[in-house]
Amino acid sequence: MTKAEIVASISEKTGIDKAEVLATVEAFMNEIKTSLESKDNVYLRGFGSFIIKERAEKTGRNISKNTTIKIPAHFIPAFKPAKIFVNGVKTKVKK
Repeated sequence: MTKAEIVASISEKTGIDKAEVLATVEAFMNEIKTSLESKDNVYLRGFGSFIIKERAEKTGRNISKNTTIKIPAHFIPAFKPAKIFVNGVKTKVKK
């Protein structure tokens, strides 16, 4: 599902104009991004958490040049779904 499809679905279900829904979705995503950039985790009860994880320094390899490089420690964004979210997917998604 794309952002456009999410906006269309919310607009259809709520009767709110697509432009307003798009602005709200964009603002929501910007708030999450801004919070994570400030090292503040975002917790959405019943949905999940957007968190910052720290990756340790490690050695990587460039196979084509047969060299090693040092990858410095860094932070990455991650999403951890809530248990109720995981259980819903487990029970409703079939092969």
